[in-house]
Amino acid sequence: MYPVPKLNLKNKVSAQEWQIRVDLAACYRLLHMHGWDDLIHTHISARIPGTEHILINAFGLAFEEITASNLVKIDINGKVIDADCPFEINPAGFTIHSAVHEVRHDDICALHVHTNETIAVASAEEGLLPLSQYSMFALASMSYHDYEGLAVNADEKLRLQQDLGTKNFMLLRNHGALTMGKTIGDAFMHMYDLTRACQVQLQVMATGMKPVYAPQSIIDGIKAQANIVHDGETGGQKAWPAMVRRVYRNDPSFAE
Repeated sequence: MYPVPKLNLKNKVSAQEWQIRVDLAACYRLLHMHGWDDLIHTHISARIPGTEHILINAFGLAFEEITASNLVKIDINGKVIDADCPFEINPAGFTIHSAVHEVRHDDICALHVHTNETIAVASAEEGLLPLSQYSMFALASMSYHDYEGLAVNADEKLRLQQDLGTKNFMLLRNHGALTMGKTIGDAFMHMYDLTRACQVQLQVMATGMKPVYAPQSIIDGIKAQANIVHDGETGGQKAWPAMVRRVYRNDPSFAE
């Protein structure tokens, strides 16, 4: 057996940090429940509001082992803040996250995956196509970043920042996907929409039938339509509490 060190930070951090930890741990568990994890690889990171500190998973833990207490607090350079923390992080994996957190101060969460569907669409020259309602949400705020090998080159950070700009969705060519969110729930729902869009696109293309593409005017107006549907609130605000309850029902240990 290879036991995971047990930590309990509930009464050792601020109430605000603890809530971010609980939500972020829930998000890791949801990725596992949806089959979006990749062994111990990929990351979801969240900035603690009002600070330059970021929470990320401990390198070597499976996503179903992530808890609120074993998330690692680091600075923007990837240095672990807590001297007594028994965990380390993946420096290569943090390159993408440090890049986006440096420039996207209004968005606290960055979610990165290597799912088959997102890699497949990201690896197609045409990228994401307007074939489903899910794709409309993503295309309204879509960006692309060319593959440069393993994300260990600091020089790549500037190019990634420029490619992302103010967008909330990114397909990383030959690599995977990234979503941003003002909340952890927003970033999760963005990835849900992007993943479903990629799944539907691959299924449509597999039929061999001639696809019907939605016009650009629909894509241009979808953000305003979404705001009306959600009464001015984001999908994360509406759906996230239900998602956290789902994680609690599945395994409440994530909130420890």
